[in-house]
Amino acid sequence: MFYRILVGSFFWKQSLLNIFPAVVTVRSQLASAFMQPKVVFVLGGPGAGKGTQCVKIVETYGFTHLSAGDLLRAERARPGSEYGEMIDTYIRNGNIVPVEITICLLEKSMKETMASDPHKYKFLIDGFPRNEDNLLGWQKKMDGKAVVSFVLFFDCNNEVCIDRCLERGKSSGRTDDNRESLQKRIKTYQESTKPIIDLYEKQGKVRKVDGSKGIDEVFEEVKKIFDKEA
Repeated sequence: MFYRILVGSFFWKQSLLNIFPAVVTVRSQLASAFMQPKVVFVLGGPGAGKGTQCVKIVETYGFTHLSAGDLLRAERARPGSEYGEMIDTYIRNGNIVPVEITICLLEKSMKETMASDPHKYKFLIDGFPRNEDNLLGWQKKMDGKAVVSFVLFFDCNNEVCIDRCLERGKSSGRTDDNRESLQKRIKTYQESTKPIIDLYEKQGKVRKVDGSKGIDEVFEEVKKIFDKEA
């Protein structure tokens, strides 16, 4: 009798051990399903230092960096992409890709990140929203699905931005890091993105940093913001 109880107890424990990983996985999936992403929009002109500073924020504060531009370029390069050719045309001409495509890629990336680790719910969305259409599209699609904490704005004059991008273009392989495309991109930024920053400014959600300084100097200012708000 004792032997039967002992054996039964052994197999019961083994069953629990086998079930436990599945339970943990389900709990993680449920947690990611109900947890809302916490988002910081990172905006500024081309070459203002958004990507560079995002890398440092990720290392220091554990955010996940999602670059709208990088996601679009990856989709453009993906074999068989139904959007690839259209994205390429928009980027080369310095224009803004339709919002539906950008938000679809952003939402997909956030969901995949949180599904793999529910604790990774803080996101830096770099280079978005770029215009009113982007903002309205985000509000329509993501309202109630994500919380925008604030907008991190890197303010940098045009000449500094152009010089940085031209230098980057020597090794980046990016087709839009040339003077002609840059002038178009800056014009688009001034006409379309800056008004969005101004709108968030009126709501008290903009945290402005002088992006023309050196990388470490800029990050010291960024840390003051994230130490207080992240």
